[in-house]
Amino acid sequence: MTRTLLIDTDGGSDDVVALIMALRSSDVRVSAITVVAGNIPVEQATRNVLCAAELCGAQTPVCAGAERPLLRELVTAQWFHGKDGLGDHGYAPASRQADSRHAVDAIIETVLLNPGIEVVTLGPLTNLALAMSREPRIINAIGRCVVMGGAPCCEGNVTPAAEFNIWVDPEAAKIVFRAGLPLEMVGWHLCRGSAALNQEDISKILALGTPVAEFVIHSNSLAADAYHAQTGDYGISLPDPVAMAIALQPELCTASSMHYVDVETMSDLTRGMTVVDRLVVAEDERNRGLWEWAWKGQVRTRVCWTLDVTGWKAALYALLHGQDSAHG
Repeated sequence: MTRTLLIDTDGGSDDVVALIMALRSSDVRVSAITVVAGNIPVEQATRNVLCAAELCGAQTPVCAGAERPLLRELVTAQWFHGKDGLGDHGYAPASRQADSRHAVDAIIETVLLNPGIEVVTLGPLTNLALAMSREPRIINAIGRCVVMGGAPCCEGNVTPAAEFNIWVDPEAAKIVFRAGLPLEMVGWHLCRGSAALNQEDISKILALGTPVAEFVIHSNSLAADAYHAQTGDYGISLPDPVAMAIALQPELCTASSMHYVDVETMSDLTRGMTVVDRLVVAEDERNRGLWEWAWKGQVRTRVCWTLDVTGWKAALYALLHGQDSAHG
């Protein structure tokens, strides 16, 4: 049975790879792609999403959304992804335009029309937080929500404490993590080390000789340089495609557990930190005031700790090779 997805993205170079994976999978139907400001401003992000959709021959509605976080000024990651978010290679714009609907309206309409829909978020959570606040009914209508974001019990990639997507709009993330959604957090740690595409992986993909394969690698050329400068590691780190792979094939997450997760919004030092309650201390009576929201129900997040690296790379290659499914 084909599953229905809604994807919310900020259109950077790893985002477009994740979009290509979903759009080329016969296991899912992508009902809408909504765009949020994050890696790059929302206008450029929307152009990038349209470019990726056109490359796949997809007519999926693309809807631009929030231009800035709920309460803060936008801070982009153009130093990592390039001014255009795709490595500054001068890709031609897509021939079609974005849908006229605002992303928040599109999320509400799409979710209510497709009860049980799976939502995959690849950027800051601004659009989803606004949609839930405007129409709370969508919370119970979402069957699964995979969030690429967070740094569970490990270092972040924008500050020592925080991952970029959560750090950009921590207030929106707090709303989403406290809402009671069937949430799965796929943190930045999963795309590092052996999960990054090494030179052998890159050569194998380029050997396909297709426009899609070349776009996937070349659009991430600047990101690869930035990843090396940041971490000292070589390769192409792809956090959003890893999250998409887990969305498409849940078994690729080889270890996970359920925890209360909250997001820091008040501290400059730890802004955007995803605080994971691994020892269930939130249920201690002494912490009731601090975690009052948790006491109102079982608002827990499934945290993915480890990844089947071989399986993730096989899934990516299969989709780029043109097979029908990530399982093919």
